[in-house]
Amino acid sequence: MPLTFRKSFRILPGVRLNINKRSWSITTGSGNGPRYTRSSTGRRTTSMDLPGPFGWRRTSRTRRDGEH
Repeated sequence: MPLTFRKSFRILPGVRLNINKRSWSITTGSGNGPRYTRSSTGRRTTSMDLPGPFGWRRTSRTRRDGEH
């Protein structure tokens, strides 16, 4: 079973700094509304919890300079 490293810190109300072995990200938003995440790898995610066992997520990736 591989070991993973992941840590999350609350830096302000509604703002979290998430760190793992390969990257870091900032998440903003509250529990009742949408959450927006921007990663150091260029990934942007918008997510929202819906009533019941449902959730919604949209992820996009920004192109870095030099990538095709």
